[in-house]
Amino acid sequence: MTSVSAHQFKHWLKFHPNSHIRNVFFILKNIRTMEFPSPQIFNKCLYHAHKLVSNFISGLARFVYWTPAFKGRVNQCGKRLYLYGGLPFVSGPLMIKLGNDCRISGQTTFSGCTQPTPDGSQPLLSIGNNVDVGWQSTIAVGHKVVLSDNVRIAGGAFLFGYSGHPLNAKRRAAGEGDDQEQIGSIILEKDVWLGTNVTVKGGVTIGEGTVIAAGSVVTKSIPPFSIAAGNPARVVGQIPNDQHVEAESDVFDSLETHGGRHA
Repeated sequence: MTSVSAHQFKHWLKFHPNSHIRNVFFILKNIRTMEFPSPQIFNKCLYHAHKLVSNFISGLARFVYWTPAFKGRVNQCGKRLYLYGGLPFVSGPLMIKLGNDCRISGQTTFSGCTQPTPDGSQPLLSIGNNVDVGWQSTIAVGHKVVLSDNVRIAGGAFLFGYSGHPLNAKRRAAGEGDDQEQIGSIILEKDVWLGTNVTVKGGVTIGEGTVIAAGSVVTKSIPPFSIAAGNPARVVGQIPNDQHVEAESDVFDSLETHGGRHA
C-alpha cells in the first residue's frame, strides 16, 4: 500500500458517515499507542542499560573508526583529538591542521573553496589547542580560517569565507564560482566564544577574549575583549582584559539582554 493510498484509507475511516467504521479508526489508533505497563525500576534499568551499550558502541566507533579515518584526511593532527557523534564531513581542496586537545562534533562540515587562491595555495583551516567545534557547525574556508587556542564554537555556527556562487545570475546559472572579492579569511583570536547559531562572514577578525551572542551575524571585525550581539553584530559591552574569565556573570547578563544565553 502506497503512502497516498494509506492516507486516503485513514481519511476514509476517520470521516466515514457510519459510526461503526469510524470506531475502527479509533481502535487502530489506540492499538498504535499501546504501552507496556512496566514498573519504574524496570524503566530505569532499561534506560541505563541502553546508555551503557550506546556509549560503549559510540566509544568503540570513535576509537577504531571515526578518529583514525579523520586523521587520514587532515594534514596535521595534535594529541588527544576527541570526535563525538560521528565523522565530520570534509569537502573541497582543504588543508586542515589541528592542535592538541581539540573536541569536534561529528555532525560538522568543513569545506574548502574550489576557486584558486591568489598565491596558488590550498585553503587552510588552522585549529589551535583546546578548541571546541560544536554540533552542526559549518566552516567554509575561502583563503584561510584560523581558530586560535581556547576558542569555543557552539552548535549551529556558520563561518563562511566564500559563498560558492558569483553575484551575476547568468554566471551563477552556468555553475561558475565566486569572484575573488567575495572570498576572504576569518580569524578567531585566542579565547573567542561564539554562541549558538552565530554567522561570521569572510574578511573578519574577532579579537582575543571576545564573546559573540547567540544568533548574531558578524560582518565586520570585532575588537578584543568585547561582547557583541545583533544582526549585524555590534559591540554592546566590554570584558576587562585582566579579568575576562572572572567577569563571566556580567557576560551572561549582557548576552541575555542582547541575544540570548545559548552557547
